[in-house]
Amino acid sequence: MNVNEKNVDKKKSKESLVERAARKLAAKSQAPEITSQTKAPNGELVKPVNYNSSERNEEPGRKGLIEAQNSVKIDEDRLNEKNILTLNNDNVLVAEEFRLIKRSLLINAFTSGENAIENGNIIMVTSSQPDEGKTYCALSLALSMSKEKDLNVLLVDADVSKPDIMQTMGIKGGKGLIDVIGDDGVDLSECILKTDIKNLSVLPAGKKHSFTTELLASEKMGNIIDELAQRYHDRVIVIDSPPALASSASSVLAMHVGQVLFVVEADRTSEEEIKEALQLIKNCKNINMVLNKAHIHTGNKRFGSYYGYGYNQ
Repeated sequence: MNVNEKNVDKKKSKESLVERAARKLAAKSQAPEITSQTKAPNGELVKPVNYNSSERNEEPGRKGLIEAQNSVKIDEDRLNEKNILTLNNDNVLVAEEFRLIKRSLLINAFTSGENAIENGNIIMVTSSQPDEGKTYCALSLALSMSKEKDLNVLLVDADVSKPDIMQTMGIKGGKGLIDVIGDDGVDLSECILKTDIKNLSVLPAGKKHSFTTELLASEKMGNIIDELAQRYHDRVIVIDSPPALASSASSVLAMHVGQVLFVVEADRTSEEEIKEALQLIKNCKNINMVLNKAHIHTGNKRFGSYYGYGYNQ
């Protein structure tokens, strides 16, 4: 970005971060960005694009949208070692379990009318304590959702203190969420990484910051989340959040998301911890709980290691 562009950005302080990123991408391709309130260089309003099904699966750079500028390859061998769901994973049981988990979340995400959930397509995955399997569930959920037709998934690593998403996927991280919030010179499109899985992109956590919670609680963070939810009508955003009892960041994120997937480790997490954690994230009214590392038997047949149920406030 040159000096003139920086001056323009300062003058247009009300312009959203997402719109600036879209304008930057449009300038690179020598084509005007197209949004519902965009003006061409001559001052005339540009007609917005109708995003039909034929445009949903276009590659990065599609009109009027923010997409990843960089592509990365997921290390599927690393995921398979951790029994995380992948396109080539032959673990039918795990695949079926996450189909059950994602279905109610997707129904809530795209319900319209009076039953619509605000920012319902933004799902935060958290737990009470560390090591209960929230990152495993966030990754497997995102990968399972990416198999859906006409649906794009953005996986966000918001656990800045312990960012495991990139390492688990075998991807080298760089600038990410915290950099976008804390630095006006960093555009969201510069940080989103498009994976070799067609419908899956990743946003790293970014560098650690001494005021991480304050940044996540900022108006700028709220604007980013709200606009992502409203702009991408064919996208689900899955956020891997810090544990609720280990960081105040999860309670802050709960104010912005439409749904929460709360992971409980069987035979470890106490009822008191669950109640305390749920109290901290009560700002989100749609909380779904999943029992992790459980061994549930029906008769002589093992049902699975996960069991999901809803908790709606």
